[in-house]
Amino acid sequence: MAEVTFKGNPMTLPGKEVKPGNQAPDFTVLANDLSEVTLADSKGKVRLISVVPSIDTGVCDAQTRKFNEKAAKLDNVVVLTISNDLPFAQKRWCAANGLENVQVLSDHRDLSFGEAYGVTMKELRLLARSVFVVDSNDQVTYAEYVSEGTDHPDYEAALEAAKSAK
Repeated sequence: MAEVTFKGNPMTLPGKEVKPGNQAPDFTVLANDLSEVTLADSKGKVRLISVVPSIDTGVCDAQTRKFNEKAAKLDNVVVLTISNDLPFAQKRWCAANGLENVQVLSDHRDLSFGEAYGVTMKELRLLARSVFVVDSNDQVTYAEYVSEGTDHPDYEAALEAAKSAK
């Protein structure tokens, strides 16, 4: 289990920590139109999975924008941003911000992603800030559990991992 804090408070992350070399766990999350999205929906592509506690906060907004901006320059890479925000709130945020290169997905219904990747902060029912890169063969090639939830992830390391993955 990864160890993280949120605003300095220790959080409990039930589930197993996902590490490079692991087979990527499957999950089911919801798109903004309430359709189900799974890992298999992007099979054959490299997935940069950006996990944020709430899309409407400063660091989460910046993280989503940064990966959106850089994604346009990467071949065969899709960016999935996952949070526990309601799909309706995510849709509103995307419309207001005009982001085109990321898919913003909700894990609110089942916590399927959070439980499979060990990122659900039990005390808050939010997802811990993290980044995963999954290659086209569903192998995890990069995993970062950000130790303090209000800090930024290592953008360059994640983007380099996405560029290197096949």
